[in-house]
Amino acid sequence: MIPRTLSRYFFKRYVITAIWFLIGVSGIIFLADFSETSRRMSGFVGYTVTGGLLMSLLRLPQILQQTIPTLTLFIGMTTLIALNRRSELVVTRAAGLSVWQFIMPFVFGAFLIGIFSTFALNPIGAWGQSLASNMETNWRKASNASKPSNFLPWIRQISGDNDTVIGAKSYEDGGTELVDVALFHFDANGRIFLRQDAATATLEDGYWQLNNVLETRTDAPPTRKATAQVRTNLKREFLQESITKPESVAFFDILRKVEAARSFGISTKALETQFHSLLSLPLLLVAMTLIAATVSLRFSRMAQSRSVILGGIVSGFVLYVVTVLVRAFGSSGVVPPMVAVWIPVVVAMALGATILLHQEDG
Repeated sequence: MIPRTLSRYFFKRYVITAIWFLIGVSGIIFLADFSETSRRMSGFVGYTVTGGLLMSLLRLPQILQQTIPTLTLFIGMTTLIALNRRSELVVTRAAGLSVWQFIMPFVFGAFLIGIFSTFALNPIGAWGQSLASNMETNWRKASNASKPSNFLPWIRQISGDNDTVIGAKSYEDGGTELVDVALFHFDANGRIFLRQDAATATLEDGYWQLNNVLETRTDAPPTRKATAQVRTNLKREFLQESITKPESVAFFDILRKVEAARSFGISTKALETQFHSLLSLPLLLVAMTLIAATVSLRFSRMAQSRSVILGGIVSGFVLYVVTVLVRAFGSSGVVPPMVAVWIPVVVAMALGATILLHQEDG
């Protein structure tokens, strides 16, 4: 009964610390995001303080999810250091319990945070981000303001003998409405013979409808037209899949997005990397907790300086940076997504366990 009682007590302490950290960090993120939102959008028609607060609240889950790995490291370190200062871990060791027994509640707590982040926080964040983007779009439309950050990747379409590359400064409605559009037409030799710059372009059934067009040819002076049409074989679904950001897709929808992207011949590396990243998040948080234990336990018992705690923070930060960096390699296709995501997590867990074995068991 003693291990169960202690486990419940340690787990309770961990949960309380985690709740306070989550509340504090959420408050900081909310205030910072609201300040930035007010600065950028206070001049838009339809913007209100209530709307700004609601937008920041909707965006909060997705931003908070990005801080979860580092936050878990600080939660584990804070809880263990607090228990050390009260000599509670010393008493626990005197009762004959090893570090592998009393650290399990903290590992279990970190694992639960990862489960919550993957299966609850991520879908809520994706939903909230979508609503927040719609709010911003409506404000910008009412103010006749474009959204430069909503950049459209260059898209190449080949329809019959027409080879065209399309780019735009921003887009709306899933990529079917483009703003500040540039179209480059290539001949059979791969040379540009026509450039069209349009204020807007709308995808219709089988063609792009261009408005306020400036046409520049290699053998004639520029001409301006009110409207123009460019034949295309692009579909609405193709555009939606090609411009989808993996971070904006809920965990439960990623596999469906992967299958849809594959049906259009679009690379799915980024989506697969995001899927494995969310799937491995609970184990990444466990690795963060093991790293926290390697420095927090030794700090109390060996009377180490603050440099040991700083070392733990740096180690956790390096692990997070390496994870993000390797994830970028997986998204670009340099490394298989599964390998890019899982290898750093497995190595970090093995390294943390090895250090604990060395410290506790020799």
